[in-house]
Amino acid sequence: MFPTLSRRRTLRAFAAALVIPAALALSTACGHSSTATTAEGKTVLRYQGSTGQVMSWELAENLGYFSKVKLQWEGDTTSGPANIQAAATKQIEFGGAFNGAVVKLAAGGAQVQSVISYYGSDDQTFTGYYVKDDANINSARDLIGKKVGVNTLGAHHEFLTREWLHQQGLSEDEIKKVQLVVVPPVNTEEALRSGQIDLAALNGVFRETAVARGGIHPLFADKDIFGKFSYGTLVFRKDFIAQNPDAVKDFVQGTARAIRWLQITPRDQVIAKFTEIITKRGRNENTKLLEYWRSSGLPVAGGVIAEKEIQIWIDWLERNGELPKGKVKATDLFTNKDNPYSNGTFGPTTGPTGEAVAAK
Repeated sequence: MFPTLSRRRTLRAFAAALVIPAALALSTACGHSSTATTAEGKTVLRYQGSTGQVMSWELAENLGYFSKVKLQWEGDTTSGPANIQAAATKQIEFGGAFNGAVVKLAAGGAQVQSVISYYGSDDQTFTGYYVKDDANINSARDLIGKKVGVNTLGAHHEFLTREWLHQQGLSEDEIKKVQLVVVPPVNTEEALRSGQIDLAALNGVFRETAVARGGIHPLFADKDIFGKFSYGTLVFRKDFIAQNPDAVKDFVQGTARAIRWLQITPRDQVIAKFTEIITKRGRNENTKLLEYWRSSGLPVAGGVIAEKEIQIWIDWLERNGELPKGKVKATDLFTNKDNPYSNGTFGPTTGPTGEAVAAK
């Protein structure tokens, strides 16, 4: 979900997913229009990463799953919405974000298309929404007039908070009285314990270390709302896809196979591989955080996108009056044609090279 800060070359961060069509139309003329290639003829794909983490496409390159593309790291992103807007404005070739942010970007006029899921929630990897044990907050109604700490607006934490409040029976007017406060993930636990916020969205290392210190408990978790679910996708600009179909296909098939590798490989081997990759790339990162890796979080082999994973947020935005009904169609926003776990190249129960995998 890209909660980290830029380290190498900071790319301009736009307002989180609150896209103004006219401004976006002007900004899409910015950036580079030509595609770079290596001396070997590989297409260069610029991207933003995340400090201390190995993304599935970075793993794919390390495992040798790409033959036609070469990744070029441009720094670490500030958030998912900023990341996909950087892709839409040609500062990078692809970016990833929560699907609700992807829908808002497309609704604002950006010509982007999702090609593969890259993060989700399962029993081991999820976002929990925590309150202090002595806060006397036991229900959604208790949050009216309270503050919720999220990492950015217009993305996963905001959408899931508001969706849970809606499912718990709060009216839209009541939901508006629940204040969303942007807090950097590294400061979220302290903001909760000090009373600056009343509910904290915590995941990964921040969730596990906070829970270990005690004194807090979850009010709800994203996995409680939709179960095992893919929440975010990687997008390319549609013109880039049209001009570089072989490169995009190679990227998707390699990333899908890397996701599948994560889904079937023992955890200790995954952490060893991540440690190797982070050490070799020399970005002065802390590999100790890798011990908190639990799973890919993706419930479907190879990150195949399901229409419902896009449609649910279209419906959400329409219901909240943030998107005109019928303006955006889910089927226009994504494609699985290059994913080997969708197009028939591999079966859904096979491994990253099509090999049979023992059922767990």
